[in-house]
Amino acid sequence: MGCGCGGSTGGGGCGGGARPEIEVPAEAPLFEELAHEPSLIASSEQEWPQVHVNGVAIASQAIAQELQCHPAESRDEAVYLATQALVLRELLQQRIGELGLMVRAEAGESEEEAATRTLIEQEVPLPLADEAACRQYYNGNQQRFFSAPLLAARHILLASPADDAEARSLAREQALALIAQLQSDPQCFAELALLHSACPSKGQGGALGQISKGQTVPEFERQLFRLPVGLCQQPLESRYGYHLVAVDQRIEGEQLPYEVVAGSIRAELNQRVWQIGVSQYLQNLVGAAHIDGIHMQGADTPLMQ
Repeated sequence: MGCGCGGSTGGGGCGGGARPEIEVPAEAPLFEELAHEPSLIASSEQEWPQVHVNGVAIASQAIAQELQCHPAESRDEAVYLATQALVLRELLQQRIGELGLMVRAEAGESEEEAATRTLIEQEVPLPLADEAACRQYYNGNQQRFFSAPLLAARHILLASPADDAEARSLAREQALALIAQLQSDPQCFAELALLHSACPSKGQGGALGQISKGQTVPEFERQLFRLPVGLCQQPLESRYGYHLVAVDQRIEGEQLPYEVVAGSIRAELNQRVWQIGVSQYLQNLVGAAHIDGIHMQGADTPLMQ
């Protein structure tokens, strides 16, 4: 069983660093029936919705095939999402046909993807973020732009299955007893690690080396990076069991200068503008179309991101 501790010398190795991403909330459009109760448009699960876009029918075979691309909590919701995606795709294809666009697919693009990209480039004005906008965003969100803190820490893992309440309780009791022993004799940490730890780092006295965010499992990381230097007075729980932790060194993150993050800020702001522009464009297409069998309340959904 892996220990989930990460670290450069401990051997936990539970994943590399990860850069946080911006998540844009989206409102999913609803079918007409969904306004009353969550049921399929069709009368049973063996039938499919009868949806037409400007007189063009959405084929049941297409819905069935699209369904696998939209995992959801229920079949009804998956059918909603799949049919919605096909309606938006049909609207785009009809507009491409109206304009008679000539396209050239780039590497890795299908003809449909190339045509859609060309349509968006031609019909959706997307102003790029300028230097003033980027600096304004940086000045208003400086707390986001810090280098990750670093820790040098040791731990002892008392492994116990997450679904075994009795084993968990016993492991916690043992952890508290070992912490009391360490409070009396801090120098015995390496000895106790060798005797009790289920992590390969026990061969190095429990040393995890230098740890940065993203190298450990999330529930352990959240607790670990709040700790000051010294022995933690309570065990930290993770999916693997209970950890006794001693932080030997803590290096706080530093403010990153604007010049270092300017490129990522510009890309983020441009992406936001793209999402808003495409959402408004899709809503215009929906508003101008005659659509039967589905009520589209908005197009700013994850389907088009």
